Amino acid sequence: MRRISFGVFTLAAVALMLSPAARAGSVLRVAMTLADIPLTTGQSSQGGEGQRFIGVTLYDALINWDLSKRDEVAKLVPGLATSWSVDEASNTVWTFKLRPNVKFHDGSTFNADAVLFNIDKVRTKDAPQFDPAQAAQASTFVAPLKSWRKIDDLAVELTTDKPNAALPYLMAAFAISSPTRWEEMRRSWAKVADKPSGTGPWILERLVPRERAELVRNPNYWDPARVPKSDRLILLAMPDASSRVAALLAGSVDWIEAPAPDSVPKLKSAGMHIVTNMYPHIWPYQLSYIGDSPMKDIRVRKALNLAIDRDGLVKLLGGLAMPAKGQVAPSSPWFGKPTFDITYDPEQAKKLLTEAGYGPKHPLKVKFLISTAGSGQMQPLPMNEFIQENLRDVGVEVTLDAMEWEALRARRRAGADAPENAGAHGLNNSWGYVEPINGLIGIASSKFRPPVGYNWGAFSDPVADGLADDALRAFVPKEQDEILARLHAYIVDQAMWIWVVHDLNPRAMSPKVRGFVQAQAWVQDLTPVYVGE
Repeated sequence: MRRISFGVFTLAAVALMLSPAARAGSVLRVAMTLADIPLTTGQSSQGGEGQRFIGVTLYDALINWDLSKRDEVAKLVPGLATSWSVDEASNTVWTFKLRPNVKFHDGSTFNADAVLFNIDKVRTKDAPQFDPAQAAQASTFVAPLKSWRKIDDLAVELTTDKPNAALPYLMAAFAISSPTRWEEMRRSWAKVADKPSGTGPWILERLVPRERAELVRNPNYWDPARVPKSDRLILLAMPDASSRVAALLAGSVDWIEAPAPDSVPKLKSAGMHIVTNMYPHIWPYQLSYIGDSPMKDIRVRKALNLAIDRDGLVKLLGGLAMPAKGQVAPSSPWFGKPTFDITYDPEQAKKLLTEAGYGPKHPLKVKFLISTAGSGQMQPLPMNEFIQENLRDVGVEVTLDAMEWEALRARRRAGADAPENAGAHGLNNSWGYVEPINGLIGIASSKFRPPVGYNWGAFSDPVADGLADDALRAFVPKEQDEILARLHAYIVDQAMWIWVVHDLNPRAMSPKVRGFVQAQAWVQDLTPVYVGE
């Protein structure tokens, strides 16, 4: 009854939330999985979905993603930087040539000073513009930077602490906000949040925390080909999947993220379009190697991987996922040749657990931190309950500690050894592998423990460390791919994480929605999308 009541309430709230202006003209209304509107000041919160709906709508980075193609993995393209290069002698000094004649939403000019201002806002704690909230979101992107300086108005030099061939990928996640707007708002990021200023194709007009954000087209966007086709973009926080489905069927929204799998037949019969695509994305459990964690035993890690019925889980998800064989899909150039075959073998799982000293008289007890919803989390509650049953079948008692998505992300950023994570043996944080550091290096290298990287559980292995270092020093893409393939094969053979399924990132939309190209990336381009007749 609570779930039904919540859905009815949400539909009523949606109808009230949309002002007459929002309902008229060319308006695209999107129901997100998020419980709150992502941070709007520059570095968005709420993970990939935050970047998708706030990060790349209001802002640009020095380097952007080409999101115009469906049939190939998204690639890096010039953004606020027209070009970038690394000094071949040191492999640590990067020069970024900046795009001229770009204006922030407030009319001020983008230049080298703006770039330095933004780096200082997340790296220099004694800078007046330093913002802890944005720093928390950007910490891993700017961690490799040792120094930064202005060459001239349209060029900056960024120096890394060591050779880092993946820096361009990191810069693609670093949003540039207006120094002028921060000054106008009396140097208060809290005030900037209500009236942010980026260079992106959309401008925030109205923000209602935990409810919605209303964005309007930026008619003066620097790339004429990407001036939005819609007049307005309405983003609604709607974490309950059934409520999102009900809103779409009622015509209160035009587009929903992550429809409930069992609703897909009904949505299709109502004429809605279900859009999916292969993504560089995995739904895993990151494992803790802290203290007396049982995850230190490779037999336990392999057993937990073998205990999960991935085909059954895919069926539960209505076919909107693909069983995982590791961190990346077998089609990825980074897959390599692992010898550990991740499949469903509960008998072998029981055998391994027995060898590790567990059984009916001494059951393995673990606690996993999970979310109730969130960006890329798919359907976390039923999925985790399904896996909880799988693991119970092989004698593992699993406690699920569920929390709101951004709270889970804060736990992940803190690291497994943080006091708040005491007693947790795993964390269910969906993960993108579109670039080398986020996908492989930052999760496998002991040098990338939080806050400088993504190695939440403190996995430490000299072979993995060596391969990660080699990949960072490989500035020829083909050579880097070969090293990353060896790294991936190694961490799969070590069963470093529990890998479950790859997300096909389903979304449902009204048949009136036009122009959407679902790119193979976690962010998407909403500028060509509009609602027709």
